[in-house]
Amino acid sequence: MAWQYRVIPLKDDVALSLLIDSASNPEMVQDELEILLGKQIVLVPASKEDIDYNLTKFYRKGNNQTTEKAQTLDASSDTFIESLIKEAKSLDCSDIHLEPYEHKSRVRMRLDGKLVERFMIDNERYPSYLNKIKIMSNLDIAEKRLPQDGRIFFKTGRDQIDIRVSILPTLHGEKAVLRLLGSDASNIDINTLGLEGEQLFSYTKSYNQSNGIILISGPTGSGKTTTLYATLKELNELSRNILTIEDPIEYTMEGINQVQLREKIGLDFAASLRTFLRQDPDIIMVGEIRDVETAKMATRAALTGHLVLSTIHTNSAAGVISRLVEMGISPFLIADTLNIAVAQRLVRILCPDCKEPNELEKNNVYYDTLIENEITHYYEAKGCVACHNTGYRGRKAIYEVIPVNKEISTLIKTNKVDQIESLMKEKGMELLTDSALKMLGKGMTSLEEINSYINHD
Repeated sequence: MAWQYRVIPLKDDVALSLLIDSASNPEMVQDELEILLGKQIVLVPASKEDIDYNLTKFYRKGNNQTTEKAQTLDASSDTFIESLIKEAKSLDCSDIHLEPYEHKSRVRMRLDGKLVERFMIDNERYPSYLNKIKIMSNLDIAEKRLPQDGRIFFKTGRDQIDIRVSILPTLHGEKAVLRLLGSDASNIDINTLGLEGEQLFSYTKSYNQSNGIILISGPTGSGKTTTLYATLKELNELSRNILTIEDPIEYTMEGINQVQLREKIGLDFAASLRTFLRQDPDIIMVGEIRDVETAKMATRAALTGHLVLSTIHTNSAAGVISRLVEMGISPFLIADTLNIAVAQRLVRILCPDCKEPNELEKNNVYYDTLIENEITHYYEAKGCVACHNTGYRGRKAIYEVIPVNKEISTLIKTNKVDQIESLMKEKGMELLTDSALKMLGKGMTSLEEINSYINHD
């Protein structure tokens, strides 16, 4: 009904106040809705953009469909791709996948880190949608045999969306993945990410130093960049010169000089770092330490009085130090320059509208671990309209933090990196497993969501 009449509830008092598209016929809509709802209606005109934004946000089409039975879309609309991007943005999806198969094509969206099927498309219409994506991202529509990469700058009402496009030839046609970037970092807050207590204190202390390296590890899509930008937001002052080199630039922030990596023309992380050191920086953020040269440049920058923030791919916080040693960085240099090593993961939060309590039973494979952590009951995911039948709504980061103090520094210098985790347990410092179990005990997530951390431990 909201979509049909293009109205949004505003206030329900003596009369029901509704926002209405200013292009609609208000008299006819008012008469019809008063008959249908049996209530006095007051209509408040609003712009088409505002109505579109709120309809997409609060009345998502296909909410009552399960992930197994995706909505079959009438693919005759010329604005399907635009609508798809708007919906993905309103759902806070990170990626859109358009995939061709033998009889049908489908659209999936990555919602809270998991792919959810949203639409089915007739194969006759699929090539036209793919061509539209190629045109929007300035790619060659005639090239169907080779992979292509492009970019779309999409403006919708109040949102500016930067989209990275990847086209891949597959057995039944070309698959397209659209990665939504360009989010405004103004709403990120270091205090709401998941760092708490001693972890937050240690991390805050590390970035308030004038020099050194802060390294955050974790797999792709674990929120490392978000943590870095929350840190940069805290450091972003008029008195500081902050430079970043990224691939791609995922957030935009006023007052920070952001550089996009362009390896084809020689603008890689190491080359950028060399130039950065001649730009009188106070703080440098490197998107990722991928190779030995970048690691050495980052260490040199930290030694010469700069604060360097970056990410690295390892499984744990202690693994960060091991990785730097493997790259050939001297243990003495690591001990002198590394302020803190952080590992993080993103854990899905249970939907508060449909999560179900469950008592811990003795036949549970994790019974001893949970009892040891004083967990006797927990919640499970169910699925409802509010969470698109996934059972989860939103994500929160869990952390493992190693501040490089005198004890850790001594272990690094004496090549006893393998003893760091034992020392952490001895000192009562939280590992990823501990953080995950704490979330389970608070009823924030499910056992299914954190079992990989318990298994790893």
